[in-house]
Parts: sequence; structure tokens; C-alpha cells
Amino acid sequence: MSNQKEKSVVVLQLSGGNDYLNTIVPYGDSAYYDFRKSVHIEQDAVLPIDNMYGFNPNLRPIKELFDEGNVAVINGVGYDNPNRSHFRSMDIWHTALPDDIGTEGWLGRVIRDLDPKSENVLTGVNFGRGLPRALGVRGVPVASVGNLDTYGLFPDIQDDKMKDLALSAFSQMYGGAGKDPVMEFLGQTGRDALKGADILRTAPASYSSTIEYATNPIAQSMKSIAQVLFADLGTRVFYTQHGSFDTHSGELISHEKLWQEVAGAVGDFYADLKEHGREDDVVVLLFSEFGRRIKDNGSGTDHGSGGVSFVIGGEVDGGLYGQYPSIKEADQLEGDLHFNNDFRTTYSTIIERWFGLDAAPIVNGRFEQFDFIKS
Repeated sequence: MSNQKEKSVVVLQLSGGNDYLNTIVPYGDSAYYDFRKSVHIEQDAVLPIDNMYGFNPNLRPIKELFDEGNVAVINGVGYDNPNRSHFRSMDIWHTALPDDIGTEGWLGRVIRDLDPKSENVLTGVNFGRGLPRALGVRGVPVASVGNLDTYGLFPDIQDDKMKDLALSAFSQMYGGAGKDPVMEFLGQTGRDALKGADILRTAPASYSSTIEYATNPIAQSMKSIAQVLFADLGTRVFYTQHGSFDTHSGELISHEKLWQEVAGAVGDFYADLKEHGREDDVVVLLFSEFGRRIKDNGSGTDHGSGGVSFVIGGEVDGGLYGQYPSIKEADQLEGDLHFNNDFRTTYSTIIERWFGLDAAPIVNGRFEQFDFIKS
């Protein structure tokens, strides 16, 4: 356990392909309303940044943080030869390899560099089922938590003596000694899970806050992240996700609800950070695997390219970064937005300017960096 207030990152994945045009809205461009005859945000509903662009009204908590100077809006994020498959595009974002099939996740590499001897099995924690590819690197332990209140091995066994017997049997089963390499690997994974479960189980009991999070899944995940963060367990990389932002139909209703949930959760989390004096210790990254088509389909929008990311925190120098892509017909990429900055630019900025690590081996190359981290 660490009492040092180390820098951490929280990555919130907007799964399914968030509609960029209806998130940061080009309400001052009449072409937006020409292309989006049905699926648009009315001018008088937009929360203005300037006379051309503004926030979707359902992002109000994030807009308020933006007005306080704590939100960097990364416009025009993407990569060359964009892929419009959810699985492949998400894989690209997770492994930072647009042209090859990667075997290691970028955040798994970050965790390995932060804790090269794997001394803390909780350096990386995912809140949600399964393990995102972004966190996957062989030999790097990452805890994946579905529900922090019930997390652990054999949570249904209430009797302490019976639980001790079950855990003892589990420990012997995964002892690892004298087993083949595959069993040794599984054994280490089992031992890491045992150790992580014991430590994480202490986090909710030590948590105290006046912030009342909503009951929806992303709000509860952000609350769990706060609980682990404030318990000072040495976790540096947190991950969670929400969706689905795959709004082919009924977009105005579903997109509204999704952003109300995400923005509300982020707003409450930031308020919690401030209440505990930790807003300068954390940056939050929101990203999605791609944007949507410029023209709507009558009820929703289909897979596109070019997107928006957000970086939020007390040490973030807020404002607009990158360039908002032109939606003029002549400037489109087969009916999509053109990206103008590689997503690894944002990754590299966080890796080097926040964590102080060398970004090149983590993101597979050297990329320009933004100035959204205060020096």
C-alpha cells in the first residue's frame, strides 16, 4: 500500500462510435443542418464555446468544467486509412498499431513501465467485465472488477472458517511450484487475483464522501474508481467503459441518455476529487473508436471516421486542441470527417508529460504532443 499521492489516469471508453458532430456541435455552420436534416442539435439548445462550436446540452457538467479551464477538447482525432469496423478500430486504439495486429495493449505497457517488477498487483484496475485489450500484456497483472462491493474470491461464502478453507485450497491449487510453464502462468494469475481481491476489498469501507452518484452503471463505476483511488492502494491506471454509442437508429433519444449518464458521472467524479483534494492527481481521458457519418440516415448515423476526445483534470490546461474538421462536401473523406491528429499524439502527451515515461516504445513511434498538461 502506498501513502504517496501519485499521478493516475482514468480512461473512460465510449464504446460503439460516439457521434462527434452531435457532441461538439458546429451549430454556426449551416452545412451541419443541411447534412443533418433529422439528427441534429437545435441551435438554441447548444452550450456555446464560441460563435461556431458548442457542447451538446447533455454534456453540461463537462461544459462547466470546460468553463473552469479543466477540460481539453481534442478535435479531429483519428488515424490514417480509418477502419469502420468496431472490433478492428477499437483494437487499433487499444494496441496503438493501425497497420498491424498488436499483441500488447498501450496501457498494459504503461503499467509495466510504472511497475516493472510487478510489485503491486493493483497498479492497473479495470471496472467492468472481462479485460480490455488496452490493458493486456503478458506478465502484467491487472484486476478486473465487476462489482467492488462483492469483488473477491468466493464472495458467497459467508462463514469465515469455510472461506479460509476454500482460499487455502485455491492457493495450493495455484501454487505453481514444479508445474509446467502454462500452469505456472495460470498459477501466478491466480495468486495475483487472491492478493488483489484481499486488498481491494478494503476500499469501500474506508470511503467517505458527500457526493451522491447516480445508480446507472457508469456512475457506479466512477464511484468505485474514486473509492480505490482514495484508499491509496497504488493504482495508477483505471479503466472503464460505457455504451453503446452505436446509434444507427433512434439516436437523439439514446445519445441524449448516454451523455447524460457519462457527463453526470464525470461531473460527480470530479466533484469527489475536489472534495478530497485530489483533482491535481488525476487526468480523465474519454475516447471512442470512431465518429459517425456526416449525413444522417433519417433516424441515426452510421459508422464514420474522425472523432473527439476529452482530457479532464486539475492539471489540464483546458481549451480546444486539434482542428475541427471541415464538413464541406469537397473536404470530406467519402462522406466522413478527415482526422487531423493521430490519437497517439494524445496518448504520448499523457504518457510523457503526465507520467514522465518514454512514449515511443509504448505507442510504437514518436508523435507530436499537445500542451494540455500544465508544465
